[in-house]
Amino acid sequence: MNPRFSLVIVALLLGLGSAFLLLKPPTTDTPQAPAPAEPAEPAETPPPERRTRPAESDAFFILAVSWQPAFCESASGKPECRSQSRDRFDASHFTLHGLWPEDQYCGVSARDEATDRDGRWSALPAPDLSSALRRDLETAMPGTLSQLDRHEWIKHGTCFPGDAEAYFAASLALLDQLNASPVRELFAGNIGKRLTQRQIRAAFDKGFGPGTGDSVRIACDDDGNRTLVTELTLGLWGTIDTAPVLATLLEAANPTRGGCEAGIVDPVGLQ
Repeated sequence: MNPRFSLVIVALLLGLGSAFLLLKPPTTDTPQAPAPAEPAEPAETPPPERRTRPAESDAFFILAVSWQPAFCESASGKPECRSQSRDRFDASHFTLHGLWPEDQYCGVSARDEATDRDGRWSALPAPDLSSALRRDLETAMPGTLSQLDRHEWIKHGTCFPGDAEAYFAASLALLDQLNASPVRELFAGNIGKRLTQRQIRAAFDKGFGPGTGDSVRIACDDDGNRTLVTELTLGLWGTIDTAPVLATLLEAANPTRGGCEAGIVDPVGLQ
């Protein structure tokens, strides 16, 4: 065989082999990082594009609010559920679950932390509150009948930049703004009916500004053949002081997945 021809054949084969290697798909997929688990009390970091210029005191919080009649469907034995009535505040308003900084159990003794983790809330110290704030809290947080306030203070409030009075006063100020908004009107006007995630987020946009609904996650529970809206968690970014502005804190926070797609606004009483 002509040596020059042989060299041409070899070069051609090598070129085809290189092309094959370039075009061949990889034999294994690029490993993907697993999706993070959804914590019961999620802690998220807002992305830069949603933040205003941060102040040194800015931080991320979650405001968790409950729709109490739905909560009571699965907790009917609790004192706050046994005493619920159609004309009580929590029949038609959001109630306070808690205000959650990113950290937990700040400066808490090992004994109190263990007591809280064991669910023995009645053995925890009561938060030091004025009588006026205590009365307001007992209305807006029916779970005080089960010492929810003690749990929330020990686990979350101890990481708030202030004492118990400041922590619960700020929590109630934020809740009051939510209950004075189109979001509460939407829920109160649709008791017994189904609301979608889109409707709920749109009510936030209407009440607090375009895009604020993207910082809200909806939680639902199944109750027999019904799906009930049980809780909303609102991502907040900024400084929470004695006069927090819910709209500003929502607008600056990280957009989040919306959670439950739709659920019923439960009326008072076991259905």
